Amino acid sequence: MSNPTYAEVEQALLARWPETRLEPSLDRIGALCRLMGDPQQSYPVVQLTGTNGKTSTGRMIDALLRARGLRTGRFTSPHLVSMTERISIDGEPLSPELFVEAFADVAAYAQVVDDSQPHPLSFFELMVGMAYQAFADTPVDVAVVEVGMGGRWDATNVADAQVAVVTPIAVDHARYLGDAPGDIAVEKAGIIKPGAQVVMAAQPEDAAAEIVARAVEVGATLLREGADFGIEERVPGLGGQVLRLHGLGATYDEVFLPLFGEHQARNASYALAAVEALTGGKELDVELVREAFGQVTSPGRLEVVRRSPTVLVDAAHNPAGMEASLAAVQEAFAFTPLVAVLGVMADKEADEMLAVLEPVAAEVVCTQNTSDRSLPAEELADLAEGIFGADRVHRAPRLPDALETAVRLTESARYGDAVGTGGVLVTGSVVTAGEARLLLSREETD
Repeated sequence: MSNPTYAEVEQALLARWPETRLEPSLDRIGALCRLMGDPQQSYPVVQLTGTNGKTSTGRMIDALLRARGLRTGRFTSPHLVSMTERISIDGEPLSPELFVEAFADVAAYAQVVDDSQPHPLSFFELMVGMAYQAFADTPVDVAVVEVGMGGRWDATNVADAQVAVVTPIAVDHARYLGDAPGDIAVEKAGIIKPGAQVVMAAQPEDAAAEIVARAVEVGATLLREGADFGIEERVPGLGGQVLRLHGLGATYDEVFLPLFGEHQARNASYALAAVEALTGGKELDVELVREAFGQVTSPGRLEVVRRSPTVLVDAAHNPAGMEASLAAVQEAFAFTPLVAVLGVMADKEADEMLAVLEPVAAEVVCTQNTSDRSLPAEELADLAEGIFGADRVHRAPRLPDALETAVRLTESARYGDAVGTGGVLVTGSVVTAGEARLLLSREETD
C-alpha cells in the first residue's frame, strides 16, 4: 500500500482479526518485534492490567511523568472515537498523518510475519507493534502501556515492564479469562516480570493470593494499597475532589483531582506509587504532583459533555465499574431524576449492570451502539423490564433518539418541582460512551 490515506490504514487494520478473537500466543507479536529490532526494549515500561481503572490510571501516570520533564509514550485500548487515541506521544494522540506513518513503518515487517505464521497478525497485535516502534522512533523516555485483555498472553506483554500496576480485579471477559477473580488474576499476574516493582490495588482475597504468588515466584517487589500507599483523606468538591495521598516516599497534601469518585482517587494513588516506584521510591516534588493531577482529564469517564440538563458519558462496561461510577454520580451530583441511557455489548453481564443501576436511576432508556457486538435494544429492554418494571423502561434502538428521550424525561411533569435538576448518564460500553460523546460534541459546535 503506497502512500495510504488514514481511511485506508483504518480499513486495513479493521480487516484483520478483531480484538475479540483470541489465540493465546506471543509468537506473532514476538516475531514482529524481533524483525523491528525489539523496540520495546529501548525504554522503561510501566504496564497496567486489572479489570477497571487502567485507562484513567495510565493517563495520570503519563501526566506525572510529563510534569517531571520526561517524554512519554502511552498505549491504551479500546478507543472512544478514533483509533489514533490508542497511541499517544507526550499526552497527545498521534495525528492521522503520524498514525499513517506508524503503520507504514511496520507494514513490511507485518507482511513477513503474516506469511510465516499459522495465523496472521491481529488488529491488536499490529497496533501494539505500531506503538512500540513509534515510541522507539520518537524516542520516549518512558512508555505507559495498558494491556488489552488479561496479561500473560496479551500482545503488550512482549515488553518487560519495570513497574507493573494491577488495578482492582473483578469479573469481566469471563468467556476468555474465567468467572472468578482468582482465575482472572492468574492471567493478569503474567505481566509481573523478574525484578519488577508491582503496584497492587486492594483485591479480592483469591486474586491477591495469585498476585502475591507470582511476585514471590519471580522475585518482584510488591507494593500494596493500604500498606505501602493509599488515600489518607478525600474531600469531594466542585469539579472534582481534594486528596491527601500517602505515597511510597512521602505524604502529598492538598492535591486537587478534577475527576469524580473514590475510584478515581484510588487510581491517583496507584499512579503516584507507580511513578515513585519507577524513580526508586523517592519523594516527588509536591508542587509537581499538584500540577500534574490538577490537569488530568479522562475522556468518557464521568465526563460532563452537556449542560441544561447535565449529560455525563461514562465507559463503565461491567458491574464493578458501574457500581463505582454510580457511587461517584451520587456523591458529586444531586440529580432529580437521574435518567440512564444504557447500551451494552452482548457478551457482557447486562442483567447485573441493570441490577446495579436500578436503585439509582429513576428511568432507563435502552439503546444500542453501532458495533455488531452490541446487544439489541429490544433484548436489553426486555431484561430491564424484569428489573425496573415496564413503566420505568424506554426503548430507543438509535442512540440519537435515546439521548433525546432521556433529556425529555429529565423534564417530565411526573417529577414536579424537580424540573431543571435532572441529569442523564450514558453508560454501559466504551463504544456507547464514545458515540454519545461524539454526537453531543457535534451538537455543541452546530
